[in-house]
Amino acid sequence: MKKEFSLSNDNVMINFTAKYCNSPEKLLESTGFRRVFNSYLKKIKKKNSNIYKYLIQNASTENEDLDVFMIHLFKLLSVLNVNEIINLNTKYSSLITSRGTFVDFIEDFYSFWRKLERYTIIHNNKINEGLEKTSFLEANNDFSMLILNLYRKIEENVLGYKPMVYRQLPAGGNAGLIVNNAYWPIPSGYELLKDVPFIESIMLDLPYISYPKKNTRDGIFQECFENPLKNCTISTDHWFCYPAKVGTLLAFIYVHRDFMAHAITLCNLFEMAREKEYRGIKPDIVFVFGGKDSATAKALSSKVKTVFYDDIENNIMLGYISYGEEIDYFGYVKKMALTLHNLIMIKRGYLPIHGAMVNIVMNNGKSANVVIMGDSGAGKSECLEAFRSLSEDYISDMTIVFDDMGVVTLNSSNKPLGFGTEIGAFVRLDDLDAGYAFKEIDRSIFMNPDKINARLVMPVASYKDIIKGYPIDLFLYANNYEEVKEGNEEINFFTNPKDAIAVCKRGARMAKGTTTELGLVTSYFANPFGPVQKQELVDVLIDQYFEEFFKTGVKVGQIRTSLGVKGQEQDGPKKAAKKLFDLIIK
Repeated sequence: MKKEFSLSNDNVMINFTAKYCNSPEKLLESTGFRRVFNSYLKKIKKKNSNIYKYLIQNASTENEDLDVFMIHLFKLLSVLNVNEIINLNTKYSSLITSRGTFVDFIEDFYSFWRKLERYTIIHNNKINEGLEKTSFLEANNDFSMLILNLYRKIEENVLGYKPMVYRQLPAGGNAGLIVNNAYWPIPSGYELLKDVPFIESIMLDLPYISYPKKNTRDGIFQECFENPLKNCTISTDHWFCYPAKVGTLLAFIYVHRDFMAHAITLCNLFEMAREKEYRGIKPDIVFVFGGKDSATAKALSSKVKTVFYDDIENNIMLGYISYGEEIDYFGYVKKMALTLHNLIMIKRGYLPIHGAMVNIVMNNGKSANVVIMGDSGAGKSECLEAFRSLSEDYISDMTIVFDDMGVVTLNSSNKPLGFGTEIGAFVRLDDLDAGYAFKEIDRSIFMNPDKINARLVMPVASYKDIIKGYPIDLFLYANNYEEVKEGNEEINFFTNPKDAIAVCKRGARMAKGTTTELGLVTSYFANPFGPVQKQELVDVLIDQYFEEFFKTGVKVGQIRTSLGVKGQEQDGPKKAAKKLFDLIIK
């Protein structure tokens, strides 16, 4: 990012390297402040709000624009009170005499600023008028206090007294980024990504809350047979790359600035690769999120593209999702990254599992490595949270291996091994215990907390644990649609691979609003993120792996989470978890 400031799609980017404001005067005179104020004016003008009418009727702008007039008034109010300004210059009198209305305007403008998604950026390889990396954290705190103090000072000078209560809300950046220009051996067809800066460090002001335009994901990702970047245009000043470790694979995830909240959220989901792990190294995965197609490509299709391309020549699995409000949902970023990972695993002869895996050590010393398989909304994550809530009574230790997507590999004559892909969990707020989200508020990223399918993303595992490889003891299909009753217990086991494969391949679940699907639906192997696109290859792997499960003593069955049964959303996963504990103890 070369500009000192940008404002797009309610996203503010402040480049501390180009310019850093450390005084009220610099802040009020900055290009950024004027851009924000004019954006606010545009909004209230469109609404024709009472505050806009008040400003137009009472601001004596004469030959100057309203923004220039108001910024000059802000400068005066940063050092003088209302009476002093009226005595000094009568052109402000009619505006600031109505103190209550003027304070309403200040509060409304400040609220507008805080509702924007705000990001501060420093380039590690450049030092101009801005800051060095070593002072970045302090600069973010100081910048936040500068804005907060200016807002308070102006209000105090209007009201004539100090407030009784001070609320220390974050007023600067929601997140801070340190970026660098880390070059890698870019093959032919990828040249447009050459100068996109890599995210080196992220500073979060938690709790971090974002409001994406969508809260569900639709459809599956389709394979294309030509590099989708061929018709893509990228302005490198509008892009950032998050270098991610997706399981054992290296992924370069390129995100357009208008979807910056999703790039930030990645740090709670995938381990960020260190600079020495990606500089000069070709990745296994390249994923471009928010690319804009050329006019020719747009004419061919009015819909956004959600495609992947197996670049065999360069040994890269490429994902591409084009720009549009329809894809402004973190599920698209997460699931495409996992799809690309799974496609590579399938090519290597490994079996991707859509589910959760946990290593449980009971109070009595017994332990088990449990895999719970199921599609979105089947109750995988909810069962893990139920395990956690019961941990004081039953568990001495619990390690999450994966919370949404993992991979199973064969282990010669021993039990197959389970590996994870993510260090975080992408969990529905609706299905969590009422108090749990508040317990995790200090480390979670929240999305649309006021809507159906509200989500939080929180760290749940360490990278060393997800890539360790745990031998599987129990492999359970998450059945969220059948009630628990006589003959249908919380957990039952299959006696042969054929029956187990039939249930797992069908992938039935009661849709919970995580996608646009409703009611009882099915998906191949409960995994539309790789296996469904490569069914012929996966059919062979499923037969091979399930035979190995039964051969090596892995218990394969169903766990009825009851998450899709009305009235059982909370108690169902807890009862299933309790039943699982009872089985392990025995």
